[in-house]
Amino acid sequence: MRYLRYALLVLLAVVIVSISIANRDLVTVRLLPDALGGLIGFNPSLTLPLFLAILCGIMIGLILGFFWEWMREYKHRRRASTRERELRQLEQEVGQLKEEKHRGKDEVLAILDDTVPARIEHG
Repeated sequence: MRYLRYALLVLLAVVIVSISIANRDLVTVRLLPDALGGLIGFNPSLTLPLFLAILCGIMIGLILGFFWEWMREYKHRRRASTRERELRQLEQEVGQLKEEKHRGKDEVLAILDDTVPARIEHG
């Protein structure tokens, strides 16, 4: 399985490098359309290779997608942490009840009481 993962990573690297080599032309990325930038009088731009613009767009999309998914799953994480807290409290309570039940008894008899199933009497 590890070799398959490495093979896929190498394949991905080859694809990214080939896209980068094929798209080395410079492009100008502007914040606003020319008409709106001229109206406002402010239109910052950045000139960079096309492959860099493509890769940056993909990375920004991935980051936004991960953030969106993390926010969407908040209610599930909150519910899981609440249930985990309740489980710890119940485990503590069970431990205290067992301790009270077996207080003053011999340790071996207390262990045997816990392992022997309760007898059901048929009447």
